[in-house]
Amino acid sequence: MNKTVAVALSGGLDSSVTALLLKKEGYNVIGVTAKTADSPEAELVVKNAKAAADKLEIPFYSFDTVEVFNNRVIKYFENSYKSGETPNPCIMCNKFIKWGVLFDYAINELGADLFATGHYANIRETDGIYKLFPASDEHKDQLYFLFALNQEQLKRTVFPLCSLKKDEVRKIAEDNNLPSKSAKESQDICFIKAPMTAKKYLNNLFEPRCGVFIEKRTGKKLGVHEGFWQYTIGQRKGIGLAAPEALYVTEIDAANNIVYVGYKEELFSSTLKLKNVNWSYPVRNKIFKALVKIRYNMKAVTTDIEILQESVNINFTEPVSAISKGQACVLYDINDGHLLGGGFI
Repeated sequence: MNKTVAVALSGGLDSSVTALLLKKEGYNVIGVTAKTADSPEAELVVKNAKAAADKLEIPFYSFDTVEVFNNRVIKYFENSYKSGETPNPCIMCNKFIKWGVLFDYAINELGADLFATGHYANIRETDGIYKLFPASDEHKDQLYFLFALNQEQLKRTVFPLCSLKKDEVRKIAEDNNLPSKSAKESQDICFIKAPMTAKKYLNNLFEPRCGVFIEKRTGKKLGVHEGFWQYTIGQRKGIGLAAPEALYVTEIDAANNIVYVGYKEELFSSTLKLKNVNWSYPVRNKIFKALVKIRYNMKAVTTDIEILQESVNINFTEPVSAISKGQACVLYDINDGHLLGGGFI
């Protein structure tokens, strides 16, 4: 009897091709979609996902995750900014929505054997341990967003796009006339739709509050602003301060509504501390070298890792710029680049 695989369908290109490939491999494929909000935009996602399922002639189920999405993703995003931190809602969505309530619904309620998404990542099993490796398309590798997955979830997850380039995926959609064949890349923050921006969203959420810019090095007041949440660590453009050299945001004091600024060299740091790290599998050594990313689009850098009782010390071989509280810090094996784990700074 063929295994049943539930594909997390968004109606977009990657998830639609994922379902198509699995069907061609002989799986019993069903489509599942998380309804994340009571809005026309969320209804459109469900509609597009159903259109893809209908084209593929597979059963389709929509699962209401509005309350969980609001509490675990949107509120997390808002509260992070309110605390002066830099959030990553995609990681929380993967943890609590895709591999949270949607995964549980697919496995426990619909009886699926496996769960699939259109992520670009590669799962390999060695001696009973499931490890996440980079996908073939280095420009689309998404391990950074998947560090919260555990062994039980990895064991029942498949990523059919792992060996494909994005152009190949698009061609498959075109050749099979999928509804998503001309779909654009999805937005980073799915609940903030253009022309709305994150800055506008936050300004609508928080009342303007007069605060000050202070030069970190001298303590000198350089100007005023209307709310610390409008700024992020490392930001240069849009500060609006005159200075002999370009000024950057170097620190945010949310409690006192102070934005500290300084020059480029002041952004660099050689160490950081992580708490509540999620390891993809048990790590044997307490001290070792690893590759680390503190942003999705940065090149991984070499670090020395020290696992303590309640935290992990990360010492960079060369200083890195703009380390921000709340950002995800993800660790990779120094030899083959597979995912070790990650946490929030």
